[in-house]
Amino acid sequence: MTVLRTTINIMVWSLWAFIIALLCSGVNGSVDVQWLPCQFVDEKVHVNEEGHTETQYVHREAVIQFGNVGDSPLYPTITFLVTASKVDMRRYVEGAEDALNCEIRRYSTGGIVMRWPTMGAQEYDVWFSCTLRHKGEFIITTFLRHTPSDPAKGQVDYLQWLPVNDKDLLTTSAAMVVLTRTPSVEVGFLKEPTLHCQFAVDHKNPNVTVEWKLQKHGERSKLFSYTSRTGTSEGTGVSVKAIGVGNASFKLPPTRKNSEGTYICSVLVPPLYGSHDIPLSLSDQPRVSLNVGSTLSLTLGGEQKVMCDAEGYYPLDVNIEWLREPVGGSPTPEFLKNVLYSSHRVHQDGTYSLSAFFLLQPGLEDSGYKYTCRVTHKSLLTPIRKSFILSVTEPDSTMWYITVFGFIIVMLVVLVWLLPQFLAGRKAAKKRF
Repeated sequence: MTVLRTTINIMVWSLWAFIIALLCSGVNGSVDVQWLPCQFVDEKVHVNEEGHTETQYVHREAVIQFGNVGDSPLYPTITFLVTASKVDMRRYVEGAEDALNCEIRRYSTGGIVMRWPTMGAQEYDVWFSCTLRHKGEFIITTFLRHTPSDPAKGQVDYLQWLPVNDKDLLTTSAAMVVLTRTPSVEVGFLKEPTLHCQFAVDHKNPNVTVEWKLQKHGERSKLFSYTSRTGTSEGTGVSVKAIGVGNASFKLPPTRKNSEGTYICSVLVPPLYGSHDIPLSLSDQPRVSLNVGSTLSLTLGGEQKVMCDAEGYYPLDVNIEWLREPVGGSPTPEFLKNVLYSSHRVHQDGTYSLSAFFLLQPGLEDSGYKYTCRVTHKSLLTPIRKSFILSVTEPDSTMWYITVFGFIIVMLVVLVWLLPQFLAGRKAAKKRF
């Protein structure tokens, strides 16, 4: 039964994806999307014997359907009917729908009981959050307000959630949207990236508080804050004027090593609190160079220290290898084993450098081989390669012959010219004595 049910679910979800493609042929920001399959992450909360709250998460199939009050569900499952309001999450959706992930969760107001300032809202309204994710492109969180037909007795919150049955239709209205188009950022040093954060509320002049915080090493520091009620702001990086039209994006100063961390954009419109975590990491590609040219010529018996430098990279992890292969190439290049490495050098800007070198003492059989330095690093899609071709020649015999011939001539001059004078000098000295 379990295998059969799983197979049926796969077929159903495949059919849904096919129908969605027919309905919208790619979401691409179109408001014509009628519905999307979602995962409703329900919660079962209870207090254990020790008085601690325990939560069990239950994943349930659901549909988010766009339409009007009174519409019938398009599919016999949990349906969140999102009716027209001044906030429409579809307006911010871009990209192919097959990469879109939809998740709905219950939302707790944290004990705040208040009427949302729009027509038809009640103090006993129930809240849900709907998050649309497109990997690497955007994250959109929409807060959905649902007014139950029968008000619950007491406060509806995580200890007393509104029951949702398998085929229930919940009519909702989008009250607020918080989104980012930079769900993660990777930049180089001394850049000034802008971390995107945008919001929209379904009524004018909301009481909004915007904050940016940086979290690193388990600690959070406030970078910017603004409260519309008082009109006051602290920090820099965000345009207060832009907040008035829903743009809370944060521009960083030139990035340095201490810029890394998780940046948190939060938007508070009581009782709703939406936030997005944007991890920022630094990455710079290495500059690779050799201390020899594209061709290295050596005489048999000579030697050369060959060095490969990788400079200005970040983060620290880098791999430098030396390979040897015939000029025509080889399916299995030979890795050199006599390679030595310097220690990592740290520059003032926080980047690193490393050198890999070896002493080349070639024989005639090494001539014609190509030596390649291969550098791999997180910032590189493919390794960087720098190569040279080795040429080994025998010592020039001409010079040897010239040297020997010159020596013979010198010796002949000594014998023919200097030796007779030396002997004559000795005879003259004997006669005097």
